[in-house]
Amino acid sequence: MAVKSRPDVLGDLSDIDAANVARCAKVLLRHPLLRPGGPDGDLLPLVYRYRISLQEMFASLLGYRLVVERRFARLYKSGPGEDSTRGEPALSPRGYAYVCLTMAALTGVGRQVLLSRLVADVRAAASEAGLDVVDDVGDRRALTAALRHLIALGVITETDGTVAGLISETPPEALITIHTDLLGQLLAGPLAEAESADELVELASAPGRLGVEHAVRRRLVEDPVTLHADLPPEQAEWLLRNQRRESVVLERCFGLVTEIRAEGVAVTDPEEYLTDVVFPSTGTVARITLLALPELVDQSDVSDDEPEYRPDGRIPVSQERLLKVCRNLVEDYPAAWSRQATDDVAALADDVTDLLVRLTLAVPDGDGWLISPAAHRWLPQPDDSPGRPVAVSEIPPEPGWSLFDDEGAR
Repeated sequence: MAVKSRPDVLGDLSDIDAANVARCAKVLLRHPLLRPGGPDGDLLPLVYRYRISLQEMFASLLGYRLVVERRFARLYKSGPGEDSTRGEPALSPRGYAYVCLTMAALTGVGRQVLLSRLVADVRAAASEAGLDVVDDVGDRRALTAALRHLIALGVITETDGTVAGLISETPPEALITIHTDLLGQLLAGPLAEAESADELVELASAPGRLGVEHAVRRRLVEDPVTLHADLPPEQAEWLLRNQRRESVVLERCFGLVTEIRAEGVAVTDPEEYLTDVVFPSTGTVARITLLALPELVDQSDVSDDEPEYRPDGRIPVSQERLLKVCRNLVEDYPAAWSRQATDDVAALADDVTDLLVRLTLAVPDGDGWLISPAAHRWLPQPDDSPGRPVAVSEIPPEPGWSLFDDEGAR
C-alpha cells in the first residue's frame, strides 16, 4: 500500500469525517485491541467504517499496521523498548512471563480447555523455557494475574467457574474458552525474525520505514514530553526543523495539543482520554508531588556541593533534598494529608519519586534525580492570596531557562 506523509493526510475528507477518523485514531491508540464488549468497543463499527482512512493514516504518520475486521480492530504499535514506566501495573515481571507462557500454551489446546490442564501446560512451558516454577502463593497470584489480563483483553473467557480459585491450595475446576481470532492478533513483535527475547524487544520497538520521521512522531504521540537532549542528533534536528508542522499533524489527526519550547515539545490531550496517569490529581501522594515540584526546581537555596542547572534544562535533585521537601510539606500542613500516607516520610518520598518517574518528570541520576524542565509548568499558588513577588536575583541564569517559560523570552 502506497503511503503519503504530509500534514493534509486527511485533506480529502470532510470536517465531520476527519473528526470521526481522529476520534477513532485516539481510541485505537488507547485500546490497540478493540473488540465488542471491551472498553470503547461500541466504536468498533465506526472504526470499521473508516478503516481505509485509518490504515493509511497510521501507516503514513506512524508506520503502524492496522488490522480491522467486523469482530475486532488491532493496531500494531511499536513496543516501549526498555522503558520501565510503561506496562500493565497489575502485572509483575513474573506475571508478564506467565502471559507469554499462557499464550504459547493456548495455541495448541483448541477452543476450550480445563483450567487444570491449562495450568499444567503453562508450567510445562515454563520448565521447557528454563524458568523456575515454585507452586506457592506468590507464583499462583502471578499466574492468576496473567489469566485475568488475557480475560480483560477478551482472549479467553470463563465459561464455567473462575480463575480466581487458583490462589487457593486446592483450586476448583473451571472451563476456559479461547477466542483464537484474538489470540492470533496479540503478539506485535516479529517473532519469526527474532532469535532471542532481547532481539524481539528491539525489533518490536524499531522505528517505521520512514526511520527518523516515524521514530520522532511516535515519541510525540506516546510520550507527554520530548526533550531535544533525549533524542539522537538526527532526530533532534528533524524535530527542530518540523515541529511547527507536527503541531498541525497531531492536532488534526489525533486531537492533541503541542507546546513548543526551547528544550523540546510537550504534548497534551485536552480531553485527558490518552492520559494514563492523571496529574494533578487527588490523593496525598499526588498533591504532595504537585506542591513539591516548585520547591525542587527552585535552586536558590541549594548547598554549594549540589550541581546547578544543566545544558539540557534538567535540574539535579539529591535524595536528601527530596526527603527534606516532603518532610517540610507534611510538617507545615499536618491536617491536609492522609495519616497513613505520611507516617513514613521516607516511604512517602519514594512514592513521590515513583509518580514523577511515571509522569516522565524525573529520571534516576546516581543517588538522586534529574527533574525535567517541564516541571516548571506546575507552579501552584494559593487561590486567596497574590503570588510572592520574584526578585530579579532569584531568576535563574542561563541555561536554566525553562521549557515552559514564554517562547522567545530569551
